[in-house]
Amino acid sequence: MTAPKQQSAPESVSSGGVRAQVSYVDATEGDAGQRIDNFLMRVLKHVPKSHVYRVLRKGEVRVNGKRAKPEYRLVQGDKVRIPPLRIETEAPQEKPSRSLQQALLEAVIHEDRDILIVSKPAGIAVHGGSGQSFGVIEALREARPELKELELVHRLDRDTSGVLLLAKRRAALRELHARLREREMDKKYLALVMGRWTLGPKKIDLALKTNLRQGGERMVQVHPEGQTASSHFKPIQFFGKVATLMEVSIGTGRTHQIRVHAAAAGHPVLGDEKYGNREGNNALKGYGLRRMFLHAHSLGFQKPASTEKFSITAPLDEELQRVLDNLKKAEKG
Repeated sequence: MTAPKQQSAPESVSSGGVRAQVSYVDATEGDAGQRIDNFLMRVLKHVPKSHVYRVLRKGEVRVNGKRAKPEYRLVQGDKVRIPPLRIETEAPQEKPSRSLQQALLEAVIHEDRDILIVSKPAGIAVHGGSGQSFGVIEALREARPELKELELVHRLDRDTSGVLLLAKRRAALRELHARLREREMDKKYLALVMGRWTLGPKKIDLALKTNLRQGGERMVQVHPEGQTASSHFKPIQFFGKVATLMEVSIGTGRTHQIRVHAAAAGHPVLGDEKYGNREGNNALKGYGLRRMFLHAHSLGFQKPASTEKFSITAPLDEELQRVLDNLKKAEKG
């Protein structure tokens, strides 16, 4: 059976900058496995992300006649209904700064036919939204326009540094997303937590639920009706009673998972302003900690269309390494 031909979304726009009619797009083989929100943002390049998510929340985007949630993954042949949407027509689209593009090009630590991996600096979001005009994906697409199918495979919090995996082809993206769903990716983080960890190697299985507080702030909490979440904590270095450096492996990738699980264990991640301890965070400023100490240290997985096992490591940046060095010096007296 041949793949259905993808129909281009109509470009007719009213004087108010609104897409004037409902349109339909058929998902092709290359779209299969992609989240509907990412698909829409690729198809509707000139529509603000906030509008895309608004129509998704309202149920105005339908797949095969049914409402589609943002996390819905497309199947080849799905018919996607796109409602009329406001288009940014009054001013030229802003672009990621050259400095951001250059910083991310310099952060690339591996690239081959299927994947691109960056050691993401802290403070940069993986994608635009929530007050950020641009993130890693937008900046790399602008810097590497020849990579027309570049997509994020997974996400990191804005203040988390380290290994971030992107797919250069949608076929590779589908395979890598399948690895994630089957929990066949080995993700390890380094986290500096408050106090001396006395629990030994510890697996924490606590379900997590995301809530939106007043003002749109997203918070995650342990909740029996939340999504399952599993984190393995292993202490690797103690700094007296002040802090413990942990290696954390995650079997699931829930929002803020490590941060909430660490706080639930009584040892919040240091520098974490949302789930952390203010007194502990202030104490670590004396050692040079100016941000959250959470770093995606390594990633291991099977490469797309291959049996080859692949792993990569991103060392701590100078700022976090300096904090550890200062803690060591303080212990020696």
